[in-house]
Amino acid sequence: MVKTLYTVKDFILLSLPLNCKPAHLANGERLISAQLDTDTWLKENLLQGRAYVTNFEIPEFKVGSLDSLLIESEELDKIDGQVSNSINKIIEILAQFNESGTNEYKTIPINNMPIPEYLENFQWQERKFKLDKSIKELIQIISNESSQLDLDVRSTFADYNSAKSNLTAAERKKTGDLSVRSLHDIVKPEDFILNSEHLTTLLIAVPKSLQKQFETSYETLSENVVPGSASILSKDSEYLLYNVHLFKKNVPEFTSNCREKKFIPRDFNYSEELIEQLKQEHDSAASLEQSLRVQLVRLAKTAYVDIFINWFHIKALRVFVESVLRYGLPPHFNTKIIAVPPKSLSKCKSELLESFGFLGGNAFVKDKKGKINKEDTSLHQYASLVDTEYEPFVVYTVTL
Repeated sequence: MVKTLYTVKDFILLSLPLNCKPAHLANGERLISAQLDTDTWLKENLLQGRAYVTNFEIPEFKVGSLDSLLIESEELDKIDGQVSNSINKIIEILAQFNESGTNEYKTIPINNMPIPEYLENFQWQERKFKLDKSIKELIQIISNESSQLDLDVRSTFADYNSAKSNLTAAERKKTGDLSVRSLHDIVKPEDFILNSEHLTTLLIAVPKSLQKQFETSYETLSENVVPGSASILSKDSEYLLYNVHLFKKNVPEFTSNCREKKFIPRDFNYSEELIEQLKQEHDSAASLEQSLRVQLVRLAKTAYVDIFINWFHIKALRVFVESVLRYGLPPHFNTKIIAVPPKSLSKCKSELLESFGFLGGNAFVKDKKGKINKEDTSLHQYASLVDTEYEPFVVYTVTL
């Protein structure tokens, strides 16, 4: 049984009236079993005893008016979805760095416990979320904290992606072909005319297939090109890198004509300061990427734990609020968490409906499993307004 707890991914949070007992069918009619109490039935009969069932301990909260409970129910539904999305985003981020954990759930432990163990031993954190506050205040506190954590993770993730893009660009400059790569480790001072009032040097990446065409035409690409000045500084599998000396005033015309003929001018002005800066660019980008990666992973792991804990506090509030709305006061309910064996979620919910579907009363015609029959002709024009997913008791599914 304990093994079941640590291999499942589907959990059910269930709340029933405290004195509710399961029903069974006799001659087509639903009868309450006087011999079998709910706890025993859940542990021994549900899925033939294959489900792991334990108490889901929820404290009593300060209950306001019915109107406030209805508003809080809607708010909790919305926040539940938001926090769940935050958790999924963090898992996605951690998975990129193989940091999502090696356990069955691809997540990190919660307070040094595997997730199933945390769920089994869930306790409301009274020191953090004080019970003297109203449900509305508790929702606000949990929501604000979760939103801030989510924002911090997403902001750091955006910074990391920017740093990663810069590193990729720097690596491309370092490892690309001569038409795109950085040239700081190729050129030397003697390749340039420096400190001249009128003359300058251009670097041109020429496809190897156009080598002859370039060498026979470069002197005519503009006026005032120094004859015979072109020389090959470097070559790779695709390109030859030339330097050409010419007058500064003719640079625009020369580069424009180069592009027309598929010769690629490289924007490079030689200076010792620039050379040193380009040498450091890759190292700086790599250092920043590594630093932000470490920061992101550390933040994501911490945020995951805190947001997951907040998420289950939201679940606890949902179970409580919905139980009060369904079953009334005083708020004494039988709340359980059920670890459902793989591929058994649908059957588990079906068996719960068969045994506790009577709690939905007779407001609608229901099938044998307790589901509302939307084909009921008595609904007439109201049929489209009926929620066929309505459950006759409080139940939430959690898939990890």
